[in-house]
Amino acid sequence: MKCFFLVLSCLAVLGKVTAQRQVAVQEGPLYRTEGSHITIWCNVSGYQGPSEQNFQWSIYLPSAPEHHCDVPEAGQPQFFPVSVRCRGSVVTVHLARLCVAVIPDSLQTTAMPQTLHKVEQDPLELTCEVVTETFQHSHLSVAWLRQRGSEKPVEVIALSRDFVLHSGSEYAQRQSLGEVRLDKLGSTTFRLTVFHLQPSDQGEFYCEAAEWVQDPDGSWYAMTRKRSEGTVVTVQPTDKEFTVRLETEKRLYTMGEPVEFRCILEAQNVPDRYFAVSWAFNSSLIASMGPNAVPVLNSEFAHREAKGQLKVAKESDSVFVLKIYHLRQEDSGKYNCRVTEREKTVTGEFIDKESKRPKNIPIIVLPITDDWVVKVPQNHQILPQGHLESSVSVEVASNASVVLEGENLHLSCSVRTAGRPQGRFSVIWQLVDRQNRRSNIVWLDRDGTVQPGASYWERSSFGGVQMEQVQPSSFSLGIFNSRKEDEGQYECHVTEWVRAVDGEWQIVGERRASTPVSVTALETGFAVTAISRTPGVTYSDSFDLQCIIKPHYPARVPVSVTWRFQPVGTVEFQDLVTFTRDGGVQWGDRSSTFRTRTAIEKAESSNNVRLSISRASDTEAGKYQCVAELWRRNYNSSWTRLAERTSNLLEIRVLQPVTKLQVSKSKRTLSLVENRPIQLSCSVRSQTSQNSHFAVLWYVHKPSDADGKLILKTTHSSAFEYGTYAEEEGLRARLQFERHVSGGLFSLTVQRAEVSDSGSYYCHVEEWLLSPNYAWYKLAEEVSGRTEVTVKQPDSRLKLSQAQGNLSVLETQQVQLECVVLNRTSAASQLAVEWFVWKPNHPERETVARLSREATFHYGEQAAKNNLKGRLHLESPSSGTYRLFIQNVAVQDSGTYSCHVEEWLPSPRGVWYKRAEDTAGQTAVTVTRPDAALQVDTVVPNATVSERAAFQLDCSVVSRSSQESRFAVAWFSLRTKTGGKRGSPGLEEQEDEDEDEEGEEEEDPTERTVLLSVGPDAVFGPEGRPWEGRLRFQRLSPLLYRLSVLQASPQDTGNYSCRVEEWLPSPQKGWYRLVEEESAPVSIHVLDTSSTLQSVICSNDALFYFVFFYPFPIFGILIITILLVRFKSRNSSKNSDGKNGVPLLWIKEPHLNYSPTCLEPPVLSIHPGAID
Repeated sequence: MKCFFLVLSCLAVLGKVTAQRQVAVQEGPLYRTEGSHITIWCNVSGYQGPSEQNFQWSIYLPSAPEHHCDVPEAGQPQFFPVSVRCRGSVVTVHLARLCVAVIPDSLQTTAMPQTLHKVEQDPLELTCEVVTETFQHSHLSVAWLRQRGSEKPVEVIALSRDFVLHSGSEYAQRQSLGEVRLDKLGSTTFRLTVFHLQPSDQGEFYCEAAEWVQDPDGSWYAMTRKRSEGTVVTVQPTDKEFTVRLETEKRLYTMGEPVEFRCILEAQNVPDRYFAVSWAFNSSLIASMGPNAVPVLNSEFAHREAKGQLKVAKESDSVFVLKIYHLRQEDSGKYNCRVTEREKTVTGEFIDKESKRPKNIPIIVLPITDDWVVKVPQNHQILPQGHLESSVSVEVASNASVVLEGENLHLSCSVRTAGRPQGRFSVIWQLVDRQNRRSNIVWLDRDGTVQPGASYWERSSFGGVQMEQVQPSSFSLGIFNSRKEDEGQYECHVTEWVRAVDGEWQIVGERRASTPVSVTALETGFAVTAISRTPGVTYSDSFDLQCIIKPHYPARVPVSVTWRFQPVGTVEFQDLVTFTRDGGVQWGDRSSTFRTRTAIEKAESSNNVRLSISRASDTEAGKYQCVAELWRRNYNSSWTRLAERTSNLLEIRVLQPVTKLQVSKSKRTLSLVENRPIQLSCSVRSQTSQNSHFAVLWYVHKPSDADGKLILKTTHSSAFEYGTYAEEEGLRARLQFERHVSGGLFSLTVQRAEVSDSGSYYCHVEEWLLSPNYAWYKLAEEVSGRTEVTVKQPDSRLKLSQAQGNLSVLETQQVQLECVVLNRTSAASQLAVEWFVWKPNHPERETVARLSREATFHYGEQAAKNNLKGRLHLESPSSGTYRLFIQNVAVQDSGTYSCHVEEWLPSPRGVWYKRAEDTAGQTAVTVTRPDAALQVDTVVPNATVSERAAFQLDCSVVSRSSQESRFAVAWFSLRTKTGGKRGSPGLEEQEDEDEDEEGEEEEDPTERTVLLSVGPDAVFGPEGRPWEGRLRFQRLSPLLYRLSVLQASPQDTGNYSCRVEEWLPSPQKGWYRLVEEESAPVSIHVLDTSSTLQSVICSNDALFYFVFFYPFPIFGILIITILLVRFKSRNSSKNSDGKNGVPLLWIKEPHLNYSPTCLEPPVLSIHPGAID
């Protein structure tokens, strides 16, 4: 993968830019997916010019890194801001580059499209597959959303890129209660679960995933987002309609009579819904009752309810009762009830929904008239009259001599008589209690009128005491709903009446009979006991509590039973549920957690009450107690609590399941090279339940630490929490946790391992189960075996070629130094190459050049000393091969060369470090100058020419040292010195030469005079004065030079030679003299056309020797000796330079010594002292 660079230019169009711009863009590289949008900021600071600036973006693609493509400016299509180049009116360019890497978009989010029809309270389960194949380290975020039509999508639940679960506001409460879950199954499957659907959940559910990458500045960027196809879910609500009926037995009542109104609710699923009921009388509120079935009465009716004259109760889930036990005349009017359905919110509050009421029911209460009130006679000692004698006998019988309180007592009084015509009886029933107190119960006069006694009048008005004349001589007494005070001796007093002659009734006689009746009190033997067969239960198990009531009461005897509960760790009891005396169930204020999992049942054959609790949890653990209340129904339909009994305490222990958690204890040793991933696994071999969830805590223990440090914690709800170690060591971006499909295998991957990651790793597993009240609890925990992880740097495998070499080259040629890397530690490493040299007589090595690991070339100190800059060239024809070329070498480049290579590797944090280094074999480089091969010959032999004729002096180069050489040529006239001094007339300016040079010159008897010199750069020197204007130079060939002397004169007679200097180009782009060579002397004789004695003698050799030689033999020998010494001195100084290193060709005009005799011809003498 390659980056393409983008550059932006900005131009301030007004004013002059005087401040320094600083241009910055985001740190790169940035990874973005194909087809995605990218926005990158550009920050220009330090600019104080006009506010208007223009920006131009450019893209540098990998395929053409030296060429750029301009991106349209802002506002134009395809605007793509990336990096900046700024210019002001003073052309100052600032560049900021950013690398943008475009990678394939491999994120895929799939879910099966479907349509589901659900009913309210049904569960919903959907799955989504999220797959990505991006090689770049990235994080995924997954969210489930619900959308209805064009409404804005609602987030149901989401897993963030930091592995944190959260929900939108609409579902946050339900998620906290565990009703909305998101589970990761394996590495790619995400499951959404909504346990109890509501009508508001209807809509289209879909999954949306985003792939996040962390930019170098630490911020996270969503490279791409994908959503799956949706699932359309319809939720059918349950039937919410309901109707209300109001019923009563009759509409006409008498004062003191009871009345009962029944408000009947008809609806579906009434136990699962919430209703409130209110009662009204003549449109005024009597009482109200909420979903908790606790009545609230207004002040007037509250007093009557406290006295037992009125009751508002919930008989069942659908029947509500209003009872008035003693009607008053002012109770006449219209009665009604109103039923309101309420909805419970997630916060526990109730919201009123629909409300309904039936038609009013009017009743009329009639008063009791005076005709119904009869006083019972106070004196019953009636004596027989005169001659009349009664013949009656009385017998009293009862249905039982011992009755249970509340049972009906039936007594009969039978009168036997001979039967007189017109006779009548009056009967009085009396009760004599155990204290021998007598009270009148009821009286039947002779006219058949029944009048109750004073203490029984009210009771009789309610039908509790009834007396009837079954037959003319048989009378019955009925005591209904007997009470303990009804116990005693029942007497029947019968008075016989006859009509006298005068028509008045007279008492004939009186008879009485009695029978004892014993009434057993209901509370006798009343006791309650609580029992359970399962005092210790396990989570989610069920247990029963029995409340045994003794003795066994008939069904007519109501007993209310209340179960009370003292939770563990508290001191107060709270009422759970009450089985009321009328068979209703009333829940306590704090029983909300019990209601959905508790059933209460009363046995049909007894008053025993069983409390069954299912799905037991910690909240049900504690002490239970049942309280029984014995009630008696009074004659006026009111109730009296006779007794209350409290059972023994029953402690129920709710135990957690016995754990079966086992975590693998196997130990492992893992050794790996840095930048590789550390694969850690944690295996759960056995678990308590298939529904177990696990929290996994990953630790690392370092030898320097006492305890392990927390790296990462994954909770049982799949939420992630980073530990302090991960924060301190910057591990967050390198951690990857995975839960495998099997559910019991967890893996933690530490990407791009570092040496500091070495340590002992282990996992701490917590097993969590869902309690019956939908709360997660930790059951057990266990620690795995340890994995010893050793992260080391890669083994150094850097190896260079150790081949030794010797190179001998000539100046100006090219030297190739090769550095070959035979092996390296990693293909991803970067190499830094350094070349150095040891100079002769210099023990320390000096750096020639360096190639940094970023491929930046640097000159060493040696390059500056030897002027190597510009002559060094580096190339790398293949990976691991580096060649350093020294072009145009010089002698001072000689030395022993070698290369030193450093191998740099990237650390997992992206920091480069030096891992290895090695030095290659040495190469000895010797730079020499070419061997001197210059040879000069004279082509022209000795010659005699006529006066004023021309003669040629040829200078031929027979061989040369180099084809690139140049030549400097000079012709000399050779003269023999006279008297040790030069005698060249007209050259007085030479007399001021240095004395040392004169001394040397005196040693050479030959005086040299330059005719003409031509430098290597073809520059001519001045002509010698005797020959000035008469010289002609020719270069007949590259190796043949000719000097012609025109208009020869006798003074030109003498010896001549040419000297050639060979010059070569130096590496410093100059020229240096390699060698010089002088030809043999050539003798030139110029004939004088005039005949004189001198000329005759000089022209005749025999005469010349006869005249001049013999007289002077000794002088001749001396001359020869001087010439030989001088000739030797001349040869030794032939190759010497002038002053200050200036070649001899650049000389002043030579001094000439001239002798008029033919024996001493003019001599051209050149010596070092002739040079300024």
